[in-house]
Amino acid sequence: MTPAELSRTVVRAVRSAVDEGALGAIGGMVPETVKVERPRPGGGGDYASGIALKLAAATGRPPREVAEVLRARIAGRPGIALVEISGPGFLNITLERDVQCGVVRQVLASPAAYGYGDALRGEAYDFAAVAEERARIVVEVVVGLLRSQGAAARIVPEAEVEAEGVGEGAPAEVLAVVPCPTPGLAGLVGVDAARWALLRAARHDRPRIDVEALLAQRESNPLFRVRYAYSRSRALTRNALQLGFTAEPGAVPEGERLLGLLRDHPGVLEGAARHRAPDRLARHLEAVADELLRFQHAVLPLGDEKPSAAHRSRLALAEAAGTVLAGGLSLLGIDAPELL
Repeated sequence: MTPAELSRTVVRAVRSAVDEGALGAIGGMVPETVKVERPRPGGGGDYASGIALKLAAATGRPPREVAEVLRARIAGRPGIALVEISGPGFLNITLERDVQCGVVRQVLASPAAYGYGDALRGEAYDFAAVAEERARIVVEVVVGLLRSQGAAARIVPEAEVEAEGVGEGAPAEVLAVVPCPTPGLAGLVGVDAARWALLRAARHDRPRIDVEALLAQRESNPLFRVRYAYSRSRALTRNALQLGFTAEPGAVPEGERLLGLLRDHPGVLEGAARHRAPDRLARHLEAVADELLRFQHAVLPLGDEKPSAAHRSRLALAEAAGTVLAGGLSLLGIDAPELL
């Protein structure tokens, strides 16, 4: 269950409570989406939501009372193991372990499309073509992100805008992007490293350009770390085959943090598309890579240890993480080599 799916589950619970009169009158306003996020320090579960606090003002009831109404309706939904109330009225939601394994299955079953969705289906976006190096790359990636969420998006050449009148009443969007401080960067560090440097910084920030750091083939270089983590996932698969076993999704208690990052991936893509923010995807890939590099040491049997179901489940999680890294780099227009 992804955060988007969980959000829809919570929305259905709110709608059910309103329809049954359990929350009283809230002005007929049932939210279309509900924000779910990682629990804050002191909170429990896999996800948390403060929707009860928002609804409390509309209902005139204490937040914890509203939270209890929603807790009872969310707890019985498929895929939900536990719902608890913390603080002034936060809902802390724990997913069933089998549901979490389903995320790995989903990634491996649709490696090229995991995280893609239809949140923006029916929406259309035109972007003005630009010549400046960084702006051109940012616009290109934003268009790809919007398309990944079901939107119709394109870059409109200046000649077409003038010839067809594109933009009359709905002008082509011009993204505000701080220019590249080092013109011709790709010629200095290569296309992939240049794209990473220009996309990793928020588009309204000046990217930090350090040619030596961008060329460094070591873990202090974030792009190298992301690509290295992907190559390690492929190496784990090859090594497992040599040991006579393959991946099979299952429970991986020690991989909860990595699994959580994979669950978050669809929401990251949607947010990056909505906010025209490729940097969100780049930072997410760094987080996935860092966690995979920590997790990788538990994947293969050690010494005389025989491959077990636990090793197969860990391998499946590592393969899924590698798949997310490769897909994310592809959306950024960056190559993901299997061997480094």
